[in-house]
Amino acid sequence: MGWEVWMFAAVVAAVAVGCLMPTHWLPPLPHDKWLHFGAYAGLTLLAARIAPGWTELKFWALGLLVAGWLIELLQMLVPGRNFCWRDMGANAAGVAAASVAAMLLKTIM
Repeated sequence: MGWEVWMFAAVVAAVAVGCLMPTHWLPPLPHDKWLHFGAYAGLTLLAARIAPGWTELKFWALGLLVAGWLIELLQMLVPGRNFCWRDMGANAAGVAAASVAAMLLKTIM
């Protein structure tokens, strides 16, 4: 396994822990949606390093969207957290932006 797989797993764990932590344990987060965008864009870029081609990257991207949706559902069980469609939108925007960027980079390199 390459470093990308280990890094991907570590970032997934960090995102899951951060998203499923009660809000009173966290510092104030002024731009929550940018954090969602950045986390899912970063995960998608790591997935693009792992996926050998566009077809595989589409499955990785779909998996990240499903994981984000599941995390949002699980947040309903965490004190001070709830399901947020805007978070889902930020996650999806991060996945989409990074997917396009990754494919453009793979095309020109």
